Amino acid sequence: MAKRIMVVEDNDLNRKLFCDVLKANGFEVDPVAEGALVLDTARETSPDLIIMDIQLGGMSGVDLIEAAKQDMLLREIPVLAVTAFAAKGDEERIRSAGASGYLAKPVSITPFMTAVRQLIEVDA
Repeated sequence: MAKRIMVVEDNDLNRKLFCDVLKANGFEVDPVAEGALVLDTARETSPDLIIMDIQLGGMSGVDLIEAAKQDMLLREIPVLAVTAFAAKGDEERIRSAGASGYLAKPVSITPFMTAVRQLIEVDA
């Protein structure tokens, strides 16, 4: 059975790219464009991994990671944080919120898929 990945990204092009690459690699994908839908969608779909954009319109991906890690149903799901705003200290702040992995945009396909596979295999 294919592993399920939820892709949280408010940029249409980035979301489509991530989803297309994941589908081409045999994963089932649940795209989410709005931060407000993340927790409910994750509870409904029980993904094996959440890929989380940190800069969402109106919401912080860091806040969503923290909320997921406090949720009994979601806390064991690994989160791969992806952000365009990679400033000093950001990775540490994002990981301390509960992210299992971290990538700075622009993201190349090979490191992206390597990170995805490591997180899914470690937590499978």
